[in-house]
Amino acid sequence: MRTKWIAPVALLAAPAMALSQYLIYQYAPVEQVMGIVQKVFYTHLPLAWWSLLSFFCVFVASIMYLKTRKRFWDNVAAASAEVGVLFSGLALVTGMIWGRHSWGVWWTWDPRLTTTLVMWFVYAGYLILRSMSLSTERKAVVSSVVGIAAFIDVPLVFLSARLWRSIHPAVFNSKTGGLEPEMKITAIVCVLCFGLIWATLVGIRSSQMALSDRIDNLTTHDEL
Repeated sequence: MRTKWIAPVALLAAPAMALSQYLIYQYAPVEQVMGIVQKVFYTHLPLAWWSLLSFFCVFVASIMYLKTRKRFWDNVAAASAEVGVLFSGLALVTGMIWGRHSWGVWWTWDPRLTTTLVMWFVYAGYLILRSMSLSTERKAVVSSVVGIAAFIDVPLVFLSARLWRSIHPAVFNSKTGGLEPEMKITAIVCVLCFGLIWATLVGIRSSQMALSDRIDNLTTHDEL
């Protein structure tokens, strides 16, 4: 597995994060109603978006593994799932912080929140499945099937605010005005910044898994 791209992306993520922090706290205006608490949005949004992309990668990589039976795709699926569970969990926490100030409660069974929580539990279960003591081949096949089936909830999370009545705000809504221009620029930069972090984490984790596979193969060969 080629890993040369990981270091440059990781190095690029560092100044990107510094830029995003400057935009959040110096460039973007303080929201009049929520005040400084609103700025957690610039972390919440990228975490939520990249968690959905993570699970889409699990879906695609699982299909590719069943088609090719190449360990590369299984490693990508596993790494994407791990980062996706991390990001979606942090998105839930930051969303609760935002909701406590905006709605007056830490949690409400809103369609967007509920489907996101279900998605987190589904993929947490997927990771538990991957930790079971099964043969490598069988575990990869079963995990791929589950990874494909689990994706059903991802479009529901994305469309939940449109399919059902939801108090979750729309981010870029032209009808209601959406964000101020400075806020939009900041949000976009933060999404791109977290994208670099996401790519770095997935790349590092999948390369670790590939290295683990090589060690296992060498160990098995020596035993034979």
